[in-house]
Amino acid sequence: MPVLNLAGHCDPASNGCMGLGSDIKSCQARGVKLMLSIGGGWGGNYSIASKNDASQVGMYLWNNFLGGRSSSRPLGDAVLDGIDFDIEGGTGRHWDDLARFLSGYNNSGKRVYLTAAPQCPFPDALVGRALQTGLFDYVWVQFYNNPPCQYSSDNVSDFEEAWKQWNSIPATKIFLGLPAAPDATGSGYIPPGDLISQVLPTIKGSSKYGGVMLWSKYYDDKTGYSSSIKKYV
Repeated sequence: MPVLNLAGHCDPASNGCMGLGSDIKSCQARGVKLMLSIGGGWGGNYSIASKNDASQVGMYLWNNFLGGRSSSRPLGDAVLDGIDFDIEGGTGRHWDDLARFLSGYNNSGKRVYLTAAPQCPFPDALVGRALQTGLFDYVWVQFYNNPPCQYSSDNVSDFEEAWKQWNSIPATKIFLGLPAAPDATGSGYIPPGDLISQVLPTIKGSSKYGGVMLWSKYYDDKTGYSSSIKKYV
């Protein structure tokens, strides 16, 4: 059974996260889409064993977090907008099957958005195959903790080549994923001034440019990074 982890904000095991349903609805009423991120890179052994397993996982996500029905919805009757593939462990097998099954629920009348957070080395070893399905709406590429393709003043060409490669995938919008503070990740931080003057002018002309993704809300609250770049993004 998949395990829900909301980083200490509530205890899913005791139904302690159901109260977040009203918060989710409040955000959605303001036009904010909320995704459930699956996978992650903080340990844990996860994978999908087969196409049938992908179907079962998709059904579980639909019934417990999306537009389906279940007697044990961890977030109550709140309906999330989609699923984010943050696959940083296991293998790259059958994530494409999961994407197809989740996308199939669009026929129910409730849109299921699919997003992903791959590493910037192209193609991503784990979700690269899934991204080729053409079913993903937003892809926020992690241009951090990956020195060969992340931006630096002495590595502009490698960054630009990686950005160009990511814009070749059949997804709707590509986002530049960055840390919101120097200590948010191991490497890849770009000062807001450099982002505005050096980086954004080189990528905003891309037809699939969607914006900037920041890791994470916690660090952004500390630094105000998003506020300083918002009008330029």
